[in-house]
Amino acid sequence: MSTSAEFSFPRHAVIIGAGAVGLMSAIHALDQGLQVTILDFNEAGSEEASSYGNAGWLSSHSVIPPVEPGMWKKVPGYLMDPLGPLSIRWRYLPGLAPWLVRNLASARRARIRRTAQALRTLVVDARLLHQELAQRAGVGHLIDTSGVLHVYRSRRHFENDAFGWGVRRDMGIQWSELEGEALRQREPDLDPAFGFAVHVDEAGHCKNPGAYMQALDAYARARGARRVQGRATGFRLEHGRLKAVLTEDGEVVCDAAVICAGARSKQLAAQAGDRVQLESERGYHATIAGHQAQATANTPMMVSEFKIIATQMEGGLRIAGQVEFASFEAAPDWRRGEIMRDIALKLFPGLPRELPAADVKFWLGRRPSTSDGMPCIGYASASRDIVHAYGHGHIGLGCSARTGRIAAQLLAGQAPEIDLAPFSPQRF
Repeated sequence: MSTSAEFSFPRHAVIIGAGAVGLMSAIHALDQGLQVTILDFNEAGSEEASSYGNAGWLSSHSVIPPVEPGMWKKVPGYLMDPLGPLSIRWRYLPGLAPWLVRNLASARRARIRRTAQALRTLVVDARLLHQELAQRAGVGHLIDTSGVLHVYRSRRHFENDAFGWGVRRDMGIQWSELEGEALRQREPDLDPAFGFAVHVDEAGHCKNPGAYMQALDAYARARGARRVQGRATGFRLEHGRLKAVLTEDGEVVCDAAVICAGARSKQLAAQAGDRVQLESERGYHATIAGHQAQATANTPMMVSEFKIIATQMEGGLRIAGQVEFASFEAAPDWRRGEIMRDIALKLFPGLPRELPAADVKFWLGRRPSTSDGMPCIGYASASRDIVHAYGHGHIGLGCSARTGRIAAQLLAGQAPEIDLAPFSPQRF
């Protein structure tokens, strides 16, 4: 293991955040021989953690950023429709404006191609990386490697997405097509109005993200990681070297740190000398339990028409997705959860039209999203003892395994396994 001369070992690294990226960083830092403390105010995999409620996709083909050419024309509609697939609360618009302007400016075809090429290096082989880590943590059964579906009403609707699929094809991503009866055989419970789909074999999914995070946390602790409950507020630096991570309850003495606090990373990044354009992109899900006889998604499916993903989890059928921009502390609008439930009823006609309230669980999480659709990974300006690793937006779980490995490489003073220039925290 070659290390930079500027770092003395053994290093003690504080991993700020016990989500997917944080836990992966902790495990790989332990692999590098570092002492590790995991700092978070939530328990790993708890319902309060964003990693708990995602759609579970490990999709190495998810390289197209959510913003699309011409989206700026739709902003007035987003403001007028609080329950649309993408909504912006009026009061939050002034603060969101700088992020939004840069986000919309990135929706050029040449820029999207460059973004996709960079993201591919980060997310490629996602299911295999997660399969290996899950097996190490004793929960290999949670990782399914049988691919995912993108579902459309017809081939014509699929062809409307030709640009994004063309970018994927140019990168060597392959898929197979299912139409009519072939799709019916694979997904008999799906509404027959959806007659076309593509199956991406190289992808996979996690059957229970919350349980996966809990297992990774237990594995890291069993290997010697220390767990501290608290909220990081900043850093104590002396002559450019990290001496401690500051918390609301005091400080944690250390000589290295990784910022992977999800949507809360922006303030910590500023404390580390970097002003990043990061927003809390709120997403809801509805999980329907106890009705697998009436409706099952045999394969996780993205339904572009509704901007959602339907995944059969261990705990039931989960409908997740869509976007809401509001302040981090803004109260949930549970009508958006009800929309997820109603979409499930449209997709799976076998579900009871009047679902018992006890069978439907709503949830809100906050995706850490940058204005250009790419995460922040790299050393901080204030000190190379601090590493940025956040901002993965919709693909956080899929990217987390490689991001955690890269964070550990940076902590150890090693060259990262991919080019980090596109992900520089200083690019804003």
